[in-house]
Amino acid sequence: MNVGTKLLIKNGQIKTMTGREFPGFILIEGTKIAALGETLNMDIPADTVVIDAMGCLVMPGLIDAHCHVGIGEEIYRWEGEDFNEMTDPVTPDMRAIDGINPEDEGFRDARLGGVTAVFTVPGSANVIGGTGVVMKTAGKIVDKMIVRDPAGLKVAFGENPKMVYGEQKKMPMTRMGTAALLRQALVDAQVYRDKLEEGKTDPDKVPERDLGLETLVRVINREIPMRAHAHRADDIMTAIRIAREFEVDLVIEHCTEGHKIAEELAELGYPAVVGPLLTNRSKVELKDKSFKTPGILAKAGVKVAIMTDHSVTPIEQLPLCAALACKAGMDIEDALRAITINSAEILGVSDRIGSLEVGKDADLVIWSEHPFIITSRPLYVIIDGKIVSPEPKLGESIHEC
Repeated sequence: MNVGTKLLIKNGQIKTMTGREFPGFILIEGTKIAALGETLNMDIPADTVVIDAMGCLVMPGLIDAHCHVGIGEEIYRWEGEDFNEMTDPVTPDMRAIDGINPEDEGFRDARLGGVTAVFTVPGSANVIGGTGVVMKTAGKIVDKMIVRDPAGLKVAFGENPKMVYGEQKKMPMTRMGTAALLRQALVDAQVYRDKLEEGKTDPDKVPERDLGLETLVRVINREIPMRAHAHRADDIMTAIRIAREFEVDLVIEHCTEGHKIAEELAELGYPAVVGPLLTNRSKVELKDKSFKTPGILAKAGVKVAIMTDHSVTPIEQLPLCAALACKAGMDIEDALRAITINSAEILGVSDRIGSLEVGKDADLVIWSEHPFIITSRPLYVIIDGKIVSPEPKLGESIHEC
């Protein structure tokens, strides 16, 4: 609910995630941050809604860099499971946006946990699963919630594609098969791109339109990255091998055994979205899962984000996942970055979200105390300048913190 075109948050401890932290104010006009600083030297219009955040911590909204909210709906079984098209191992033409239900309970839970943006992506049943989107967690129409679409192409290594298609007695039944199918798809995209280029001067050479190859061309043109589901260290290196072979951008998803090859990952420069950590070892490739992994990677120089993989871990527990990584040795600032600005940079949306800066989207959370303290709770969650949690009722005034 929009309670006013202008919103002033005063007397809060402002943590911008740009290296600045200070007691001060934030002024929001419309959907953007208009001003912030330590001293409020301006006249505030009479229609401005004011929140006194004395004693509270004001931070950017949290970002879950890998989840399935909206396409893997809670409560439902097959009725709301729309993240795996398990009829073909290569489905680059699938688009998460076409399966997202904005009324999924997961979006409400995200807001209650201070999560204001997510990367929602197809699952890992297929070698190539389709494209994911970055979106806000408040709204009624998916198209209006989108920050970036597409934001990456999901590819998967390891056990999942083998299990799904091995049971169907079709390729891939092995890790070799998974890599071969991905390579062939990328080669097909190169050929398709060459034909498109030739068609600019010779209309007879224009190929028949192929939606999947169009998406893959965006990958090989480095417009969007491959988002590679990979738990084991050898699978991570296979993803990197193929990315380097085709000179495409790559983000390592899960990176469960990343601590085993942290220095190599840092040297190669690929970011990692680590998790889910707050879960059991549900399959063999998770046997070395550890809350130490994000900290080890960050200390080695890898850009790290932490994910919930919702609904594997409930999305509202994203700050708890980061706090438990700190308990296992991760630096607190690194952990905060892993659920704010690092996530935004990895997702390619840091020009809009992930930190508190003038001109950026007014997505922020007023916390009762530091979000890693178990008793901390979001007092106010603001998305695009609107208070979305708690949702103000008609005629209700805004209370002080």
